[in-house]
Amino acid sequence: MSKPSKLLPSLLHASSGAGGTIISTLLTYPLDLVNTRLKVQRQLRADGAIAEEDGYNGIVDAFEAIYEREGGLKAFFAGLGADLGKSAADSFLFFLFYTWFRAKRLRVNEPYLKVLEELLVGAAAGACAKLFTTPVSNVVTRRQTANLISSSSRSNPSTPTSEGSPIRPLSPTSPTSPPSSPSRVSQPDLSFTDTILAIYHERGLLNGLWAGYSASLVLTLNPSMTFFLQQILKRVLVSKEKWEEPGGAITFVIAALSKVVATSLTYPFQIAKARVMVSSPSGSSSRRSSETEGNRDGEKGGVTRAKEKTKKAVPETIFSTVRRIAQTEGVKALYDGIGGELLKAFFNHGLTMLSKDIIHGLIIQLYFAVVAALKDYKLLREKMGKRVRKTRSDVARYYMLMGLAAQMVRQRGLRQTLAMAGLVGKKGE
Repeated sequence: MSKPSKLLPSLLHASSGAGGTIISTLLTYPLDLVNTRLKVQRQLRADGAIAEEDGYNGIVDAFEAIYEREGGLKAFFAGLGADLGKSAADSFLFFLFYTWFRAKRLRVNEPYLKVLEELLVGAAAGACAKLFTTPVSNVVTRRQTANLISSSSRSNPSTPTSEGSPIRPLSPTSPTSPPSSPSRVSQPDLSFTDTILAIYHERGLLNGLWAGYSASLVLTLNPSMTFFLQQILKRVLVSKEKWEEPGGAITFVIAALSKVVATSLTYPFQIAKARVMVSSPSGSSSRRSSETEGNRDGEKGGVTRAKEKTKKAVPETIFSTVRRIAQTEGVKALYDGIGGELLKAFFNHGLTMLSKDIIHGLIIQLYFAVVAALKDYKLLREKMGKRVRKTRSDVARYYMLMGLAAQMVRQRGLRQTLAMAGLVGKKGE
Protein backbone atom coordinates (compact mmCIF):
# COMPACT_ATOMS: atom_id res chain seq x y z
CA MET A 1 0.00 0.00 0.00
CA SER A 2 1.46 3.35 -1.07
CA LYS A 3 2.10 6.03 1.57
CA PRO A 4 -0.17 9.11 1.49
CA SER A 5 1.38 12.17 -0.09
CA LYS A 6 2.74 14.80 2.33
CA LEU A 7 2.71 17.58 -0.28
CA LEU A 8 -1.04 18.27 -0.27
CA PRO A 9 -1.31 18.78 3.53
CA SER A 10 1.81 20.96 3.39
CA LEU A 11 0.29 23.14 0.67
CA LEU A 12 -2.94 23.34 2.65
CA HIS A 13 -1.14 24.53 5.80
CA ALA A 14 0.99 26.93 3.72
CA SER A 15 -2.05 28.52 2.06
CA SER A 16 -4.00 28.89 5.28
CA GLY A 17 -0.88 30.23 7.05
CA ALA A 18 -0.38 32.86 4.34
CA GLY A 19 -4.03 33.89 4.60
CA GLY A 20 -3.79 34.17 8.38
CA THR A 21 -0.61 36.24 8.09
CA ILE A 22 -2.26 38.69 5.68
CA ILE A 23 -5.11 39.26 8.14
CA SER A 24 -2.82 39.74 11.16
CA THR A 25 -0.45 42.00 9.18
CA LEU A 26 -3.30 44.26 8.12
CA LEU A 27 -4.47 44.59 11.73
CA THR A 28 -1.06 45.16 13.34
CA TYR A 29 0.88 46.99 10.62
CA PRO A 30 0.87 50.47 12.25
CA LEU A 31 2.44 48.95 15.37
CA ASP A 32 5.00 47.14 13.21
CA LEU A 33 5.97 50.40 11.49
CA VAL A 34 6.44 52.16 14.83
CA ASN A 35 8.49 49.26 16.18
CA THR A 36 10.79 49.33 13.13
CA ARG A 37 11.48 53.04 13.60
CA LEU A 38 12.17 52.61 17.30
CA LYS A 39 14.68 49.86 16.47
CA VAL A 40 16.65 51.87 13.92
CA GLN A 41 16.46 55.49 15.12
CA ARG A 42 19.82 55.27 16.92
CA GLN A 43 21.47 53.96 13.75
CA LEU A 44 19.86 56.68 11.61
CA ARG A 45 21.16 59.35 13.99
CA ALA A 46 24.65 57.85 13.89
CA ASP A 47 24.59 57.83 10.08
CA GLY A 48 23.41 61.45 9.97
CA ALA A 49 20.14 60.53 8.25
CA ILE A 50 18.06 62.21 10.96
CA ALA A 51 18.77 64.86 13.56
CA GLU A 52 18.93 64.20 17.29
CA GLU A 53 15.53 65.78 17.90
CA ASP A 54 13.77 63.69 15.25
CA GLY A 55 13.60 60.44 17.21
CA TYR A 56 10.83 59.13 19.45
CA ASN A 57 10.66 58.66 23.21
CA GLY A 58 8.42 55.61 23.11
CA ILE A 59 5.45 54.00 21.41
CA VAL A 60 2.89 56.66 22.33
CA ASP A 61 5.23 59.48 21.34
CA ALA A 62 5.98 57.74 18.03
CA PHE A 63 2.28 57.37 17.18
CA GLU A 64 1.61 61.02 18.00
CA ALA A 65 4.64 62.31 16.08
CA ILE A 66 3.95 60.23 12.96
CA TYR A 67 0.30 61.29 12.92
CA GLU A 68 1.15 65.01 13.28
CA ARG A 69 4.22 65.22 11.02
CA GLU A 70 3.47 62.80 8.19
CA GLY A 71 -0.10 63.33 7.11
CA GLY A 72 -2.40 61.51 9.50
CA LEU A 73 -3.53 57.89 9.40
CA LYS A 74 -2.15 57.07 5.95
CA ALA A 75 1.40 57.53 7.28
CA PHE A 76 0.96 54.41 9.43
CA PHE A 77 0.54 52.28 6.31
CA ALA A 78 3.64 53.33 4.37
CA GLY A 79 5.06 50.24 2.66
CA LEU A 80 2.01 48.11 3.49
CA GLY A 81 1.72 46.56 0.02
CA ALA A 82 5.29 45.31 -0.02
CA ASP A 83 5.00 44.06 3.57
CA LEU A 84 1.81 42.15 2.79
CA GLY A 85 3.53 40.44 -0.13
CA LYS A 86 6.63 39.69 1.94
CA SER A 87 4.65 38.44 4.93
CA ALA A 88 2.37 36.24 2.83
CA ALA A 89 5.32 34.74 0.91
CA ASP A 90 7.35 34.33 4.09
CA SER A 91 4.48 32.62 5.89
CA PHE A 92 3.55 30.43 2.90
CA LEU A 93 7.12 29.21 2.46
CA PHE A 94 7.69 28.74 6.20
CA PHE A 95 4.54 26.68 6.75
CA LEU A 96 5.21 24.73 3.54
CA PHE A 97 8.75 23.79 4.59
CA TYR A 98 7.85 23.37 8.26
CA THR A 99 4.91 21.03 7.62
CA TRP A 100 6.88 19.12 4.98
CA PHE A 101 10.00 18.69 7.13
CA ARG A 102 7.96 17.84 10.23
CA ALA A 103 5.87 15.24 8.39
CA LYS A 104 9.08 13.65 7.13
CA ARG A 105 10.45 13.39 10.67
CA LEU A 106 7.28 12.26 12.48
CA ARG A 107 7.16 8.61 13.45
CA VAL A 108 4.13 6.33 13.49
CA ASN A 109 1.77 6.91 16.46
CA GLU A 110 3.85 9.89 17.70
CA PRO A 111 2.13 13.28 17.25
CA TYR A 112 5.22 15.31 18.19
CA LEU A 113 8.98 15.38 17.66
CA LYS A 114 11.83 15.36 20.11
CA VAL A 115 13.06 18.72 21.41
CA LEU A 116 16.14 19.01 19.18
CA GLU A 117 14.27 17.79 16.10
CA GLU A 118 11.46 20.32 16.66
CA LEU A 119 13.95 23.19 16.94
CA LEU A 120 15.94 22.06 13.90
CA VAL A 121 12.83 21.66 11.75
CA GLY A 122 11.67 25.19 12.62
CA ALA A 123 15.13 26.65 11.99
CA ALA A 124 15.49 24.88 8.64
CA ALA A 125 12.05 26.02 7.52
CA GLY A 126 12.80 29.61 8.53
CA ALA A 127 16.16 29.61 6.74
CA CYS A 128 14.59 28.34 3.51
CA ALA A 129 11.80 30.92 3.66
CA LYS A 130 14.09 33.89 4.45
CA LEU A 131 16.35 33.02 1.53
CA PHE A 132 13.54 34.05 -0.82
CA THR A 133 12.03 36.95 1.15
CA THR A 134 15.05 38.86 2.51
CA PRO A 135 15.20 41.31 -0.48
CA VAL A 136 11.53 42.20 0.04
CA SER A 137 12.16 42.59 3.77
CA ASN A 138 14.89 45.13 2.99
CA VAL A 139 12.49 47.07 0.78
CA VAL A 140 9.85 47.09 3.53
CA THR A 141 12.32 48.37 6.13
CA ARG A 142 13.54 51.09 3.74
CA ARG A 143 10.00 52.26 2.99
CA GLN A 144 8.93 52.16 6.64
CA THR A 145 11.76 54.56 7.55
CA ALA A 146 11.62 56.73 4.40
CA ASN A 147 9.06 59.17 5.82
CA LEU A 148 11.09 59.53 9.02
CA ILE A 149 14.22 60.46 7.02
CA SER A 150 12.43 62.74 4.55
CA SER A 151 10.58 64.61 7.32
CA SER A 152 13.74 65.00 9.41
CA SER A 153 14.88 68.54 10.18
CA ARG A 154 18.25 67.54 8.73
CA SER A 155 16.56 66.70 5.42
CA ASN A 156 14.49 69.92 5.42
CA PRO A 157 16.41 72.86 3.92
CA SER A 158 14.17 75.42 5.58
CA THR A 159 14.76 74.26 9.14
CA PRO A 160 16.23 77.13 11.17
CA THR A 161 19.43 76.79 13.14
CA SER A 162 19.91 77.90 16.71
CA GLU A 163 20.99 81.36 15.43
CA GLY A 164 17.79 81.71 13.43
CA SER A 165 19.30 81.35 9.95
CA PRO A 166 18.01 78.57 7.72
CA ILE A 167 20.14 75.52 6.99
CA ARG A 168 21.20 75.47 3.36
CA PRO A 169 20.52 72.32 1.36
CA LEU A 170 23.76 70.43 0.99
CA SER A 171 24.77 69.23 -2.44
CA PRO A 172 25.71 65.58 -2.93
CA THR A 173 29.30 66.62 -3.60
CA SER A 174 29.61 68.92 -0.62
CA PRO A 175 32.36 67.79 1.74
CA THR A 176 30.25 68.77 4.73
CA SER A 177 27.10 66.96 3.68
CA PRO A 178 25.94 64.01 5.77
CA PRO A 179 27.46 60.85 4.34
CA SER A 180 24.09 59.28 3.96
CA SER A 181 22.58 62.07 1.92
CA PRO A 182 24.18 61.27 -1.42
CA SER A 183 23.65 57.58 -1.23
CA ARG A 184 20.61 56.85 0.88
CA VAL A 185 17.37 57.03 -1.07
CA SER A 186 14.70 58.20 1.36
CA GLN A 187 11.89 59.33 -0.94
CA PRO A 188 8.72 57.80 0.52
CA ASP A 189 6.97 57.72 -2.87
CA LEU A 190 9.41 55.37 -4.57
CA SER A 191 7.82 52.30 -6.11
CA PHE A 192 8.78 48.77 -5.09
CA THR A 193 10.94 48.31 -8.20
CA ASP A 194 12.65 51.69 -7.74
CA THR A 195 13.45 50.85 -4.12
CA ILE A 196 14.92 47.48 -5.14
CA LEU A 197 17.11 49.19 -7.74
CA ALA A 198 18.14 51.93 -5.30
CA ILE A 199 19.28 49.39 -2.70
CA TYR A 200 21.14 47.42 -5.38
CA HIS A 201 22.97 50.51 -6.70
CA GLU A 202 23.85 51.69 -3.20
CA ARG A 203 25.06 48.48 -1.66
CA GLY A 204 25.10 45.73 -4.27
CA LEU A 205 23.46 42.30 -4.27
CA LEU A 206 24.65 40.41 -1.21
CA ASN A 207 25.40 43.43 0.99
CA GLY A 208 22.30 45.25 -0.23
CA LEU A 209 19.30 43.14 -1.22
CA TRP A 210 20.36 40.24 0.98
CA ALA A 211 21.67 42.41 3.82
CA GLY A 212 20.61 40.90 7.10
CA TYR A 213 20.22 37.35 5.79
CA SER A 214 22.94 36.06 8.10
CA ALA A 215 21.02 37.74 10.92
CA SER A 216 17.88 36.05 9.64
CA LEU A 217 19.59 32.69 9.98
CA VAL A 218 20.13 33.39 13.67
CA LEU A 219 16.58 34.72 13.95
CA THR A 220 15.21 31.45 12.58
CA LEU A 221 15.48 30.49 16.24
CA ASN A 222 12.47 32.76 16.78
CA PRO A 223 9.88 30.76 14.78
CA SER A 224 11.67 27.57 15.75
CA MET A 225 11.31 28.35 19.45
CA THR A 226 7.78 29.68 18.89
CA PHE A 227 6.47 26.48 17.36
CA PHE A 228 8.43 24.36 19.81
CA LEU A 229 6.82 26.23 22.72
CA GLN A 230 3.42 25.90 21.02
CA GLN A 231 3.83 22.14 20.93
CA ILE A 232 4.88 22.10 24.61
CA LEU A 233 1.95 24.28 25.72
CA LYS A 234 -0.45 22.26 23.59
CA ARG A 235 0.68 19.05 25.30
CA VAL A 236 0.17 20.66 28.71
CA LEU A 237 -3.11 22.48 28.10
CA VAL A 238 -4.91 20.36 25.49
CA SER A 239 -6.01 16.75 25.71
CA LYS A 240 -4.82 14.38 23.01
CA GLU A 241 -8.36 13.99 21.65
CA LYS A 242 -8.51 17.73 20.87
CA TRP A 243 -4.93 17.95 19.57
CA GLU A 244 -6.00 18.78 16.01
CA GLU A 245 -8.78 21.21 16.98
CA PRO A 246 -8.06 22.75 20.40
CA GLY A 247 -10.46 25.65 19.90
CA GLY A 248 -10.07 29.31 18.95
CA ALA A 249 -9.35 30.77 22.40
CA ILE A 250 -6.75 28.14 23.32
CA THR A 251 -5.10 28.46 19.90
CA PHE A 252 -4.80 32.24 20.27
CA VAL A 253 -3.41 32.15 23.81
CA ILE A 254 -0.90 29.36 23.11
CA ALA A 255 0.38 31.04 19.92
CA ALA A 256 0.55 34.51 21.48
CA LEU A 257 2.41 33.42 24.62
CA SER A 258 4.85 31.30 22.63
CA LYS A 259 5.69 34.21 20.35
CA VAL A 260 6.18 36.61 23.25
CA VAL A 261 8.70 34.30 24.94
CA ALA A 262 10.59 33.65 21.68
CA THR A 263 10.66 37.35 20.81
CA SER A 264 11.96 38.30 24.25
CA LEU A 265 14.89 35.91 23.87
CA THR A 266 15.83 36.92 20.30
CA TYR A 267 15.06 40.67 20.37
CA PRO A 268 18.69 41.89 20.48
CA PHE A 269 19.31 40.08 17.20
CA GLN A 270 16.23 41.75 15.70
CA ILE A 271 17.73 45.12 16.65
CA ALA A 272 21.02 44.16 14.97
CA LYS A 273 19.25 42.96 11.83
CA ALA A 274 17.14 46.12 11.49
CA ARG A 275 20.22 48.31 11.90
CA VAL A 276 22.14 46.36 9.25
CA MET A 277 19.28 46.94 6.82
CA VAL A 278 19.19 50.72 7.26
CA SER A 279 22.84 51.50 8.04
CA SER A 280 24.90 53.60 5.67
CA PRO A 281 26.75 51.34 3.21
CA SER A 282 30.10 52.94 3.92
CA GLY A 283 29.99 53.17 7.69
CA SER A 284 29.43 56.90 7.69
CA SER A 285 29.31 57.49 11.42
CA SER A 286 32.72 55.96 11.97
CA ARG A 287 34.16 57.87 9.03
CA ARG A 288 32.82 61.19 10.33
CA SER A 289 34.35 60.70 13.74
CA SER A 290 37.74 59.73 12.30
CA GLU A 291 37.72 62.70 9.92
CA THR A 292 37.07 65.06 12.82
CA GLU A 293 39.87 63.52 14.78
CA GLY A 294 42.12 63.75 11.71
CA ASN A 295 41.48 67.47 11.32
CA ARG A 296 42.57 67.97 14.91
CA ASP A 297 45.62 65.76 14.95
CA GLY A 298 47.00 66.10 11.39
CA GLU A 299 48.98 63.13 10.22
CA LYS A 300 48.05 61.09 13.27
CA GLY A 301 44.42 61.53 12.28
CA GLY A 302 45.23 60.26 8.78
CA VAL A 303 46.65 57.06 10.23
CA THR A 304 43.57 56.74 12.41
CA ARG A 305 41.33 57.10 9.36
CA ALA A 306 43.26 54.47 7.46
CA LYS A 307 43.01 52.04 10.36
CA GLU A 308 39.32 52.79 10.82
CA LYS A 309 38.67 52.30 7.12
CA THR A 310 40.48 48.97 7.13
CA LYS A 311 38.55 47.92 10.19
CA LYS A 312 35.21 48.82 8.59
CA ALA A 313 36.12 46.99 5.41
CA VAL A 314 35.63 43.71 7.29
CA PRO A 315 31.87 43.03 7.41
CA GLU A 316 30.36 42.61 10.85
CA THR A 317 28.55 39.46 11.88
CA ILE A 318 25.30 39.70 13.78
CA PHE A 319 27.09 38.67 16.96
CA SER A 320 29.74 41.36 16.59
CA THR A 321 27.01 43.89 15.84
CA VAL A 322 25.18 42.97 19.04
CA ARG A 323 28.47 43.18 20.98
CA ARG A 324 29.34 46.57 19.45
CA ILE A 325 25.91 48.02 20.29
CA ALA A 326 26.17 46.76 23.87
CA GLN A 327 29.68 48.18 24.29
CA THR A 328 29.12 51.58 22.65
CA GLU A 329 25.48 52.31 23.49
CA GLY A 330 24.78 50.09 26.46
CA VAL A 331 22.71 46.94 26.87
CA LYS A 332 19.55 49.07 27.00
CA ALA A 333 20.01 49.93 23.32
CA LEU A 334 19.53 46.25 22.46
CA TYR A 335 15.99 46.47 23.80
CA ASP A 336 14.82 49.71 22.16
CA GLY A 337 11.09 49.40 21.51
CA ILE A 338 10.75 45.92 23.01
CA GLY A 339 7.44 46.81 24.65
CA GLY A 340 5.81 47.54 21.32
CA GLU A 341 7.44 44.49 19.73
CA LEU A 342 6.09 42.17 22.44
CA LEU A 343 2.64 43.72 22.07
CA LYS A 344 2.81 43.24 18.31
CA ALA A 345 4.13 39.67 18.70
CA PHE A 346 1.29 38.77 21.07
CA PHE A 347 -1.52 39.95 18.81
CA ASN A 348 0.15 39.30 15.45
CA HIS A 349 1.05 35.66 15.97
CA GLY A 350 -2.09 34.93 17.99
CA LEU A 351 -4.26 36.33 15.19
CA THR A 352 -2.15 34.55 12.57
CA MET A 353 -2.62 31.11 14.11
CA LEU A 354 -6.28 31.73 14.92
CA SER A 355 -6.97 32.93 11.36
CA LYS A 356 -4.89 30.06 9.98
CA ASP A 357 -7.03 27.48 11.78
CA ILE A 358 -10.24 29.16 10.59
CA ILE A 359 -9.02 29.38 6.98
CA HIS A 360 -7.70 25.81 7.19
CA GLY A 361 -11.15 24.61 8.24
CA LEU A 362 -12.85 26.63 5.51
CA ILE A 363 -10.52 25.22 2.85
CA ILE A 364 -11.26 21.66 4.03
CA GLN A 365 -15.00 22.33 3.97
CA LEU A 366 -14.67 23.85 0.51
CA TYR A 367 -12.66 20.82 -0.61
CA PHE A 368 -15.32 18.38 0.55
CA ALA A 369 -18.07 20.55 -0.94
CA VAL A 370 -16.30 20.51 -4.30
CA VAL A 371 -15.72 16.75 -4.02
CA ALA A 372 -19.41 16.22 -3.21
CA ALA A 373 -20.45 18.46 -6.08
CA LEU A 374 -18.15 16.60 -8.44
CA LYS A 375 -19.51 13.30 -7.16
CA ASP A 376 -23.10 14.47 -7.68
CA TYR A 377 -22.10 15.76 -11.10
CA LYS A 378 -20.59 12.39 -11.93
CA LEU A 379 -23.76 10.56 -10.86
CA LEU A 380 -25.91 13.02 -12.81
CA ARG A 381 -23.67 12.59 -15.83
CA GLU A 382 -23.92 8.82 -15.59
CA LYS A 383 -27.72 9.01 -15.28
CA MET A 384 -27.96 11.37 -18.24
CA GLY A 385 -25.63 9.10 -20.18
CA LYS A 386 -27.92 6.12 -19.59
CA ARG A 387 -30.93 8.10 -20.77
CA VAL A 388 -29.11 9.28 -23.86
CA ARG A 389 -27.99 5.75 -24.67
CA LYS A 390 -31.57 4.41 -24.18
CA THR A 391 -32.97 7.17 -26.40
CA ARG A 392 -30.42 6.38 -29.09
CA SER A 393 -31.32 2.68 -28.84
CA ASP A 394 -35.05 3.46 -29.14
CA VAL A 395 -34.43 5.71 -32.14
CA ALA A 396 -32.31 3.02 -33.80
CA ARG A 397 -35.02 0.41 -33.17
CA TYR A 398 -37.64 2.76 -34.60
CA TYR A 399 -35.64 3.30 -37.79
CA MET A 400 -35.07 -0.44 -38.08
CA LEU A 401 -38.80 -1.20 -37.78
CA MET A 402 -39.64 1.53 -40.25
CA GLY A 403 -37.15 0.04 -42.68
CA LEU A 404 -38.66 -3.44 -42.30
CA ALA A 405 -42.17 -2.05 -42.76
CA ALA A 406 -41.18 -0.23 -45.94
CA GLN A 407 -39.57 -3.38 -47.31
CA MET A 408 -42.70 -5.48 -46.60
CA VAL A 409 -44.89 -2.86 -48.25
CA ARG A 410 -42.78 -3.06 -51.37
CA GLN A 411 -42.80 -6.88 -51.37
CA ARG A 412 -46.41 -7.72 -50.33
CA GLY A 413 -48.38 -4.58 -50.74
CA LEU A 414 -49.88 -2.21 -48.20
CA ARG A 415 -53.08 -4.16 -47.39
CA GLN A 416 -51.34 -7.45 -46.78
CA THR A 417 -48.70 -5.76 -44.66
CA LEU A 418 -51.35 -4.07 -42.52
CA ALA A 419 -53.20 -7.36 -42.22
CA MET A 420 -50.02 -9.10 -41.03
CA ALA A 421 -49.61 -6.37 -38.48
CA GLY A 422 -53.21 -6.98 -37.30
CA LEU A 423 -54.30 -3.46 -38.20
CA VAL A 424 -56.93 -4.59 -40.78
CA GLY A 425 -58.86 -7.83 -41.33
CA LYS A 426 -57.60 -10.42 -43.74
CA LYS A 427 -59.23 -10.88 -47.18
CA GLY A 428 -62.39 -12.98 -47.06
CA GLU A 429 -63.08 -12.42 -43.37
